[in-house]
Amino acid sequence: MPLDYPIHEKTLANGLRVVVSPDTSVPNVTVNLWVNVGSRHESPGRTGFAHLFEHLMFQGSRNVASGEHFARLMAEGGRLNATTWFDRTNYFETVPRGAYELALWMEADRHGHLLDAVNQENLDNQRDVVKEEKRQRYDNVPYGHALIETYAAVFPPEHPYHHPTIGSMEDLDAASVEDVHAFFRRFYGPNNTVLTLVGDLTPEEGFAAAERYFGPLPASAEPPRGNVDQLGPLTEPVRVERVEDVPNDRLHVAFRMPVDNTEEYFAASLALDVIGGLGTSRLVQRLVRREQVANAVQAHSMGFVDGVSLGFIVLDIADGQDPDEVESRAVEELERFAAEGPTAVEMESALAQAERSWLHALASQEERADAISQHVLLHDDLQFINTYLDRLTAITAAQVQAAAERWLQPHSRAVVAHLAEAEEEAA
Repeated sequence: MPLDYPIHEKTLANGLRVVVSPDTSVPNVTVNLWVNVGSRHESPGRTGFAHLFEHLMFQGSRNVASGEHFARLMAEGGRLNATTWFDRTNYFETVPRGAYELALWMEADRHGHLLDAVNQENLDNQRDVVKEEKRQRYDNVPYGHALIETYAAVFPPEHPYHHPTIGSMEDLDAASVEDVHAFFRRFYGPNNTVLTLVGDLTPEEGFAAAERYFGPLPASAEPPRGNVDQLGPLTEPVRVERVEDVPNDRLHVAFRMPVDNTEEYFAASLALDVIGGLGTSRLVQRLVRREQVANAVQAHSMGFVDGVSLGFIVLDIADGQDPDEVESRAVEELERFAAEGPTAVEMESALAQAERSWLHALASQEERADAISQHVLLHDDLQFINTYLDRLTAITAAQVQAAAERWLQPHSRAVVAHLAEAEEEAA
């Protein structure tokens, strides 16, 4: 039986898609904006711009001082932040009902009039902030570059997902104020954005408030490009090795996967869960519990829209074990799964975990708003949060096996190996 969260949509004259989902369980409103710009939209020599704007958007706009966005909304009892990823940039706040119009006014001011405040001083300041973030999140933590190296190994150099969202610090250093202004003008506009309001308000109130604050903004963004064609699996294995000071050897075993929000992507994701993503998964049972050659196994799928998605298995190698041997045992399980497919019990377990995690996410007003914005912006799918579980449970074991046979074959893997330095070498 489908979920039945109420969802209402209206498109303003300037192209802004507004979605309202009333929820009177608490007197809060979540304001969630997804802008159709992420690192996949960047050009060679201009990487890191999408993420830079996530920072610049809090440095003031025409009528809002630097830092005021956080200060004003937190003073009202709100919580807020922003994130950037390959496919999008999103801005979000959850505030008491009485403050949601303040949140909308501030969002409209920075989405429409940010460039009034983007000068050389702000640009230099936020470049330094991004560099510090890169040092803290990537450069100075164990395995910090593993995913960056995974993207580069799995996706070809000309592909939109080859470079990471953090971008190149050299590109940011080379960027002028005019370069940054041009990027904003190209992508930031109501006609390239979805605004979702979830919480204690009616559709009529939400649409009227969106019109009041965002309606005067012009449809300023350029038309988005189409998505690139679907990439097939890797035709031969790829391997990247890094020896460094890490707690233990770790392997990222990665695969290209079908684009998100398709039956084949759902099937491939379920396959990955059965192989390595559950406490009862095959790799956990064999490598961690029975043979004890790995400390932990994880598996993740990342759904993207631009011609490919990503799936990967993380193998944390136990002390004294040969990572090549552990990898070869994982390869055996991948081959066995592609040949046999999942058992009925494995399908039941994977679907139960997916249902549990989805319902847990939707119980959060903020995560519900985020999921609505995501699927309206990237897939034009207004009812996704209500239909996803029914679509997922319709996937058959045969589809899961076929997806594994196509996408998760060992010869299609890219392995990023972070290997611990030998003790005497480290000393």
